[in-house]
Amino acid sequence: MQLKAIHETFLPDMLRNEFGKEIFKNIETHQHISVKGFAGSSPSVFAAELFLTQKKTILFIIEDKEEALYVTSEMEDLLGKENVLYFPATHLEPYQIEKTQNANLVLRTEVLNKLNSAKKPKVIVAGFSALSEKVLKKEDFKAISHQIKVGESLDFDFTEELLQQFNFNLTDFVSEPGEFSVRGGIVDVFSYSNEEPYRISFFGNEIESIKTFNIETQLTNGKVNEFQLVSNMNFAVSGTKVSLFELLPKDSFVVSKNAFLGLKKNRDFYAKAEEKFAALNTEIKHRTPAELFVNDEDLLKDYQKFRTVDFTLENLKITDDFSVQLNQTPQPTFHKNFELLIEDLVEKRDSNYDIWISFSTEKQKERLESIFEELGSFSSEQQEIPFKSFKSELHEGFVDFDHKISVYTDHQIFDRYQRFKAKNTFAKSEQLTLKDLMQMKVGDYITHIDHGIGKFMGLVKVNNNGKVQECFKLVYKNGDLLYVSIHSLHKISKYNGPEGREIVLSKLGSPAWKSLKQKTKAKVKQIAFDLIRLYAQRKTAKGFAFTPDSYLQNELEASFIYEDTPDQEKATLDVKKDMENDTVMDRLVCGDVGFGKTEIAIRAAFKAATDGKQVAVLVPTTILAFQHYRSFKERLKDFPVNISYMNRFRTAKQKSETLKGLEEGKIDIVIGTHQLVGSSVKFKDLGLLIIDEEHKFGVSVKDKLKTLKNNIDTLTLTATPIPRTLQFSLMAARDLSVIKTPPPNRQPVETSIIGFSEEVIRDAVSYEIQRDGQVYFINNRIENLKDIAGLIQRLVPDAKVITGHGQMEGKQLERNVLDFMEGKYDVLVSTTIVESGVDVPNANTIFINDAQRFGMADLHQMRGRVGRSNRKAFCYLITPPFDMMTSDARKRLEAIEQFSDLGSGFQIAMKDLEIRGAGDLLGGEQSGFINEMGFDTYQKIMQEALEELQNDEEFSELFENEEDRKKLFKSNKEVNIDTDLELMLPDSYVQSIEERLSLYQKLAEIQNKEDLQKFENELTDRFGKLPSEAKNLLKSVELKWIAAEIGFDKIVVKNGVFLGYFPPNPQDKFYQSDKFRHIISYLSQNPKDATLKEKHSADSNQLMMRKENVQHVDEVNTVLERILGK
Repeated sequence: MQLKAIHETFLPDMLRNEFGKEIFKNIETHQHISVKGFAGSSPSVFAAELFLTQKKTILFIIEDKEEALYVTSEMEDLLGKENVLYFPATHLEPYQIEKTQNANLVLRTEVLNKLNSAKKPKVIVAGFSALSEKVLKKEDFKAISHQIKVGESLDFDFTEELLQQFNFNLTDFVSEPGEFSVRGGIVDVFSYSNEEPYRISFFGNEIESIKTFNIETQLTNGKVNEFQLVSNMNFAVSGTKVSLFELLPKDSFVVSKNAFLGLKKNRDFYAKAEEKFAALNTEIKHRTPAELFVNDEDLLKDYQKFRTVDFTLENLKITDDFSVQLNQTPQPTFHKNFELLIEDLVEKRDSNYDIWISFSTEKQKERLESIFEELGSFSSEQQEIPFKSFKSELHEGFVDFDHKISVYTDHQIFDRYQRFKAKNTFAKSEQLTLKDLMQMKVGDYITHIDHGIGKFMGLVKVNNNGKVQECFKLVYKNGDLLYVSIHSLHKISKYNGPEGREIVLSKLGSPAWKSLKQKTKAKVKQIAFDLIRLYAQRKTAKGFAFTPDSYLQNELEASFIYEDTPDQEKATLDVKKDMENDTVMDRLVCGDVGFGKTEIAIRAAFKAATDGKQVAVLVPTTILAFQHYRSFKERLKDFPVNISYMNRFRTAKQKSETLKGLEEGKIDIVIGTHQLVGSSVKFKDLGLLIIDEEHKFGVSVKDKLKTLKNNIDTLTLTATPIPRTLQFSLMAARDLSVIKTPPPNRQPVETSIIGFSEEVIRDAVSYEIQRDGQVYFINNRIENLKDIAGLIQRLVPDAKVITGHGQMEGKQLERNVLDFMEGKYDVLVSTTIVESGVDVPNANTIFINDAQRFGMADLHQMRGRVGRSNRKAFCYLITPPFDMMTSDARKRLEAIEQFSDLGSGFQIAMKDLEIRGAGDLLGGEQSGFINEMGFDTYQKIMQEALEELQNDEEFSELFENEEDRKKLFKSNKEVNIDTDLELMLPDSYVQSIEERLSLYQKLAEIQNKEDLQKFENELTDRFGKLPSEAKNLLKSVELKWIAAEIGFDKIVVKNGVFLGYFPPNPQDKFYQSDKFRHIISYLSQNPKDATLKEKHSADSNQLMMRKENVQHVDEVNTVLERILGK
């Protein structure tokens, strides 16, 4: 049964049952009502009912920012997104202009815009801090806005002037509020009144259409008829500002939660503003606090002008205040004890309560039902489930005794953290950074697969028999030039070897590159062959088949505090399926730090343990052993399994106890370093081996492992992302699961850029210690680590500070880090050593000194060290003033500050990790090759080597069926086109060279018709109608595919003649195939279409197909498709 949304089920039912009538009956007679005894999310439900019954605008004020976001998503669920607006504060601090958040400005402007052009009532959710900033009066707001409508005539040039006058900046592509761009008859503009920019298409001087578009893809996604163009409110100098209350319709309602606290916060904020104002430079005229902010007395006065309902613990001191007492309690906590939950449900059912449970997803509902079924109550066949369910994001459940209603939420039942949706959605997306990494810029080093390493010098136009074509210009050693047509783009790739190596250009025509290529190819073939043989043997070996999941397994999985990501679910299922099969499992799971690999390992280990088998978990370092021990222990504490660990910090007695336990089968799961594979360790019945970070182990350990692994299921985890093509080699040897998506309900880490200020450091450190947390302080110079530790000690005398860096003695460092993990110290001052996998869930604040010196990936990795539990985490990047660092460094820091989510950096970090990871996986020699030719080229050579292997006799016998074999190979090979037709994106169509370049690159990667069609639609959407050169370019891509399918090696279209060359080697398998016979018979029947020709030369004969009078690419395509019989 499909889960219905909250507004279809729960809300109408509440209205019918007159939920909250105690408040409703007094609302007409009393101006102000204070409500006590409320619980959970009931105020939101009440506000929604008020909105539906009274049909008036409601201002819902909440004192806390995070809660305001939760309430916003509740209200959106209850009333629909179109009726709810979120009104945030712009400043975090008064008078700190540079701290203004663009996204919040847009949201504020949107609210004002909707209020001023008020058509329908809305619910506005706001924090008290947002109300303390004044806003523009209606008249002044009109002055900075201008309406634009479809069908109106607007002079095209006037539009530009208007935008200039509104302080909008002209850019190539629009990505932030206040920017606009002009291309042909298209104007893109990002108004401050909407979260997405608009694309306006002109026909002459008339506006033909207005669409919104997405910043990242630059593609349109919705149509509108009109919009308000609003410029930046904060720059509007003239005009008086008023409190938001003055813009509300007079008959609005104000609903608040704990208004007394909000007013107190407001008082503090105002006092701070006055204090800051007094300290400001007097030479510049600043506006006084009274002009910019609302003080608490005025706020209270404004508040009293409206009819109000305050859900509160303490009444406001206002006249005519009527108190209502409700009888509600929060949802009881069951701590994942489902028997208790069942008792509670039965008891409530017997007392005739209306029981509702809110689920965030269908899956959670199934989970709960399957747990009930396992425990033998409420089986669904007999329709006994006592609760009604609905889908929503309600934040907290509640029980109302008077109305006999109880509402529970799934995340509270399962003890999970619920993620709120942050509202600044349009922060520039991280895809931009990845795109930048892969894009070629002039001066970049590139590798051409036939000629070696050169330097990219830009796009140039080349005249070919009077036709103009666009080419890539490359420079090689001694200034030799090479021009590559845009059809051979697949042959060049950006050289990305490890950083910091001297790059030597290849010499054109010298044999050095060729021999390197041959050498690499031979090696790759050998590796591939061995791996594939191994694979074939593994497939036939017999292992232990585990039984299907027990109910304990279900309960373990449901109690995971985060939501499973789709990737994680798939990986878990794969692992379980492998375990239940009777073949030997050998699976590799890779994913970024903190993406839930350990959780998969825990589930697998638990499955093995419940089947009476023992599990060994092998980790590379002492610290990791301890860490895994802690996380296994924590997750499995409610379940009947014994866990122990071995590393060099255990005493001899502890060790011998562990060994004895393993031999007698008393210990189910053991975690340890390489000691586990030693001869002294005997298992009673080992059933599963889990290896973490395999590439960090030495060769000897790996060999011992191989003997252990022979017929035992093995699960390997790694955080180094494995490059796509290397997956082939691994895919052949073992099964692979990749986890790419970050867990959805991790809290984003709040990141801010600060100068080195003792005050901030003191406040942050003492705040963290007060909530029993710990702090990292990263400082990458060993010389002054001690000074900084001393400084922190001086600022926060009661903090226990410890240092750590790579030049310490290994034992000492490990000891220090372990002590920090065990919580003996509060602050760890260290070099970037924490970047590599120290996991302290209790550390939730990190300082990074001189942050501008780090790369994006490093910053991301270090920030990933905090925010690993469900507490709010903070990351402070300490930098010199912005004007003292390079613009690149500044962009990097701003990017990191904006993408505070996990997973964003996965992509950033992917790139440099891929290169490192590839070297690790393939061993020393291969990584030498990778360094010499760049990673992408290495991948291409691999592909070539595989193609050659494919025709090898021995090889084909390794596979039982064709399917397995096909899995390994990319099916279509690249065909070269040589042509004098004009195929390109003309300048007049796409002006920016960078953009043209990236479009060509994108086109080179397209593999099928759907994607090609999509690409064409994108071009039309962004740049208008395709000119003929561009159409021909797209058709030529299709021609390449058809040619490859027929079996051509290369094709030439010149002077109106088409020539298709068949493979030069007469022994090629192609000539024995049915396809070739079919081509010959077709051509002999239809000589008009094309003819076969043979070209004689000294060493061989070349067979080719010829067609005359070709004007367009289309004509060739149709003939070739006819031959294929499509």
